[in-house]
Amino acid sequence: MNQESNASDCTGGPASLLLLKTLQSLWTKKEMNKQLKEETRRGFAVLEDPLAGLLDMLESSSDWKGKGHSLGYYITNELQLWIKEHPGVQQSGLRLKKLQARVFRILAQSQVNLLDPLINIYQLHTADRNCLLGHVSHIYHKGKYKEAAILSIKLKLQLDLDVEKMCTPLLLQEKTNLVEAYVAEYPDLQCKLLQTLDIWCEPSFNTKDISRQYEGLRPDKLNHKTLSKLVFRLLEQYNLDPALCPNVINQRHLGSLKYLFYKRFVEKTMTQENWVDHVQNTVGENRWLQEQLVQLLVSYCDLNTAARWALRYSLPEKTLPYGVVDELQNLKVQERVEDGERRADDYEEDRKKDYYQLPIPRENIHFLQTWEAMQRCREAVLQPGQVVGIDMEWRPSFGVVGKPRVSVLQIAVKEQVFLLDLLQLLKPDEMEELSHFVQTLFSDPTIIKLGYGMSGDLHSLGATCSAFKEMEKQVQGVRDLLAIDKQLQKNRCGWKKSGLRVDMLSQDSCGDRGFRQPEKGLSLLVQHVLGKPLDKTEQLSNWEKRPLREEQILYAASDAYCLLEVYKKLCEDPASFGLSSDLTESLVGKPSTKPRAKKQLNQQEMPLPSKQIARQEGRVILTSGLPYQTLQSQVGEGRCFSVDCSEKAKEQALQVLKHFNVQVTLADVFSRCQVCNCDKYLKVSREQMRQLMQLSGLSTDEDDAACLAKSEEKPETNPTSDTSESDSLQPVYNPHCQWLQESDLNVETLTLATGTALQLAAIPPGVLAKADLAFFYCCTQCGKVFWEGSHFGRVVSQFKEALGPTEGSQSFYNLS
Repeated sequence: MNQESNASDCTGGPASLLLLKTLQSLWTKKEMNKQLKEETRRGFAVLEDPLAGLLDMLESSSDWKGKGHSLGYYITNELQLWIKEHPGVQQSGLRLKKLQARVFRILAQSQVNLLDPLINIYQLHTADRNCLLGHVSHIYHKGKYKEAAILSIKLKLQLDLDVEKMCTPLLLQEKTNLVEAYVAEYPDLQCKLLQTLDIWCEPSFNTKDISRQYEGLRPDKLNHKTLSKLVFRLLEQYNLDPALCPNVINQRHLGSLKYLFYKRFVEKTMTQENWVDHVQNTVGENRWLQEQLVQLLVSYCDLNTAARWALRYSLPEKTLPYGVVDELQNLKVQERVEDGERRADDYEEDRKKDYYQLPIPRENIHFLQTWEAMQRCREAVLQPGQVVGIDMEWRPSFGVVGKPRVSVLQIAVKEQVFLLDLLQLLKPDEMEELSHFVQTLFSDPTIIKLGYGMSGDLHSLGATCSAFKEMEKQVQGVRDLLAIDKQLQKNRCGWKKSGLRVDMLSQDSCGDRGFRQPEKGLSLLVQHVLGKPLDKTEQLSNWEKRPLREEQILYAASDAYCLLEVYKKLCEDPASFGLSSDLTESLVGKPSTKPRAKKQLNQQEMPLPSKQIARQEGRVILTSGLPYQTLQSQVGEGRCFSVDCSEKAKEQALQVLKHFNVQVTLADVFSRCQVCNCDKYLKVSREQMRQLMQLSGLSTDEDDAACLAKSEEKPETNPTSDTSESDSLQPVYNPHCQWLQESDLNVETLTLATGTALQLAAIPPGVLAKADLAFFYCCTQCGKVFWEGSHFGRVVSQFKEALGPTEGSQSFYNLS
């Protein structure tokens, strides 16, 4: 082959175009067979310069520019394989540079699947680096950001390019996978990327300012929340120091503080000691977080408490909220802050009776910190046929980077609980013995291990110590009660579908009852099986702080020992809980294959909480079908009513109202919160709500202007129009409630005087634009916000025959 004769033009000549036509004919006929392959290879052999010939064919055809399998891709791939068999056709020197210059133009238009073979055939890794960078820059400035990034990765040019410039448009296009691939092999670029993302996470930073530099790209989903999640994921993925991202870390810690305030002062499920401990650990030496803490204390507590914390951290007076400075000056400087702290522990004795209590004496709970002390545990636990309850505790991280490290491993056997202090027992001199003991326990099939969500606990244990990483694969004899819980939930769904699930009708519609957070997880299972839930007050304790408090020890022991009692109760009579007689089938999440005979619902199959509520609160059980006869004898005369389920919902409701002689007026419709059943609302005008939405950052002046414009677009009604009297009488939602006063609401935290936070985020932006919407109604117990919509009118229309007259009833109708 005479290569010198074509050195000047670097083309394959007419032969390459003739070959292309031949191959196109075979390709069009879909003859993807041996003949196409042979013709392709025969063509390469007769071309004077196959490398130049390939470029001729690609430049003369356009099928390779589309997606999918193309003739251009097929020819390129075949040439790459053919060159391996004929290495002598490879070019070098000036001729190779000319070929590379031609291939650059094709790369700008080619699909990803063509990049690798073209790069290999034309040895682009050996090309002049400045030429490669110039080509990438050219593609980038044409707006082909994805193509520029992919080519940079293929040619390993990332270190010579600005990572922020290359990755910003990709992030705006939500191509985070490509961004991760761009920095995957370069720790320095990973750090620079995360520092850039952290700057974007500043509260005052507006991502719209970035998008203005890139025409056609809008950061619709590139908000602070999305960016924060991305930063934390990358920090963990690349195992980088969180200190690289101070803005994101500060915002996450601030979120933790707000969560702690909610748990302590709103939900009231955290003790003062736990709360103080977590607050101090969260704030640390960070001055900005210390200032935010004082702001929250002013909102949730009082000026005196805020001033004491400000004194504790020696905060400058100029950074303190109004009123705190005066209070600070009234405090004695020499007074220790700790002396002024009063322990306000809500863990009262009379409250304990409502929760599950350990049935064993305190001396049977052993906190073990040395291997010598562990011998007693080993002897009691490693017995064939033993049933063991297992749980684990770790310090809550509140979403900050890092995997949980197990601090306490609880092991319960009959009449005893052993609390293993892993902070001590996992030290080098104790680790080998502990590791052997734990692995023996979990791998012994003759020992029944009870847990709740055991796989999650084992995963955390593996993250705590490398010796336990593979233990999950060796586990035998585990009975995970989470599977039982799921089966019970399915059974409850089945009761609802078949009419066995009961609902309550309160005869005292105006009665006030405290609203407590619903039980969940293991606590709910314990409540269903044993009658009382677990007290989770100490759940968010700092389990790494030593010594553990007495409340922590009792909580940890209860979490493990209750598993034994739940398992025992279920084994005694699984049928009463709707479970298979072979409890093992339920524990592994498999339904029984034996069909259960139809039978009357007995007393044990009736959900216990329903009967208790009916008796204790004077409620009536609404039910139908088989359970009626059994239930009416259990809850007393008149406490159970059978509803005809063959009727439609409307007829059922009318039947109940008539039977109990309930008189319903317009004021009763939606008079109670649909979430918590509270009957007290605060009435907020649309203008007030607009101001609250602005304070919360959920709307802007631009949104309000659009809202006002829409409200003004409402056409005037024609007073002379032919409208019947019935059409002009429109029901107006007007429940009994009070107006929102300034003293009722903390505008900084958007919480009521009771500590309830208003759920303003659930209000769609378009609601404020409704011209006929005058008021909003805020539940004083859970914070849910309601407003009048078409649903109210439909309900009134559907049940108009059941609505009785009431004094002043005309005020409920719009007569204009």
